[in-house]
Amino acid sequence: MIGPRDHPLRYALSEEFHARPFAELAGPVLATHFALLPSNADARDDRDHVADLCRRFDRKPPAADANHFLQDFGAFRLKWERHTEFTTFSFFHQGASSTPFDTPAFHYLPADWIDSLPGERLVATNLYLGRLEDLETAPGGPVAQFQSKSLCRGQVMAGRAEVWTDFRIHDDGFTRILIVDRGLVPSQAGRLVQQVLELQTYRSMALLALPLAREAGPVITRIDQSLAELTAEMQRSSGTSGEKALLDKLMALSTEIEASIAATSYRFSAAAAYHALVRERLSELDETLVEDFPTLRTFIERRLAPAMRTCESVAERQTILSERATRAANLLRTSVDIALEAQNSALLASMDKRAKLQLRLQQTVEGLSVAAITYYLVSLIGYLLKALSKSVPSLNVDLLRGLCIPLVAILVWLAARSVRKSLHKDDA
Repeated sequence: MIGPRDHPLRYALSEEFHARPFAELAGPVLATHFALLPSNADARDDRDHVADLCRRFDRKPPAADANHFLQDFGAFRLKWERHTEFTTFSFFHQGASSTPFDTPAFHYLPADWIDSLPGERLVATNLYLGRLEDLETAPGGPVAQFQSKSLCRGQVMAGRAEVWTDFRIHDDGFTRILIVDRGLVPSQAGRLVQQVLELQTYRSMALLALPLAREAGPVITRIDQSLAELTAEMQRSSGTSGEKALLDKLMALSTEIEASIAATSYRFSAAAAYHALVRERLSELDETLVEDFPTLRTFIERRLAPAMRTCESVAERQTILSERATRAANLLRTSVDIALEAQNSALLASMDKRAKLQLRLQQTVEGLSVAAITYYLVSLIGYLLKALSKSVPSLNVDLLRGLCIPLVAILVWLAARSVRKSLHKDDA
């Protein structure tokens, strides 16, 4: 190796640019395209299903970590791709047909294998790439293969091809696409077919968000009304108990809003991403008008853009509701906190008053205690002086008792003060 060592992801990132190559096609070609969503009831793996087909036709299966696979099986070619949310199977059969949508490409595969494809079918499309003359022998001509009221046509690839589709699911359960070849080389044909089929897939994936948006709309409206009523009730509310009840209701609404957001946010974000891919593919097609027919871009944007705006509107309303509920809850909490602080202040003032009363009572009791202790000590001294007067007749007992009173009182008061200071120091 020359130079510094490689980053561990260098080769993986380089290969990502070459992942999911398109199949080179030369008309006439029949194609069938499925986009399948994983089903909880179906535990089969799509890669294993592709490997099973390879075993039947003695072909090399995809690698254990592969997410895409392109293989020629003789009568047909298979292109398998695994995406984040869905899996696609595209089948190609070389051959002209005047009624290509009656004998689509998947007819050349084992019926039991097709019937057991894992997942639920979201997109099923039959496509024919060939000359317009191949279809003119069919009853009613090429236009009869579509519903004329919704038929879209557009020239692409600088006039080298023309795309026809009506975006309808026909009686066979498939949508139909006709690509008229007017001089495409195989690489151009393969890229065009992939772009058109991806348009079908990404358009359907984007629209998965619309039913969720429609379900969430009435819920958001109800929550919005309830939130407005709670906000108005906040202005009339008085008393901590009433505000606490309002806060409980507000928390319940906030929980409901967040549950709605959690249930839809991923789908709405995915829809925005798929819509961006649809617009990107439409730009790559660079269509031009054919007679008075609407182009694919006109038809798709006219119907897809309103659906995406509905999803964006619902997502925006959810965000605004969540912010409003948060602001209302903060205001209500502030009001409750202020009321509680006022109550706590009044309680502290009351406790301070009681403490002062207790202090005064304590001081009174302390004064009485000093007097009582002084009385008892002077009495004891009196008894002592009386005993001494028998030995010293000249001793004036009453006078000495009287002189002891202030001295004893001072000593008792100092002792009590020392004890009180010691107790206060311990408390501190």
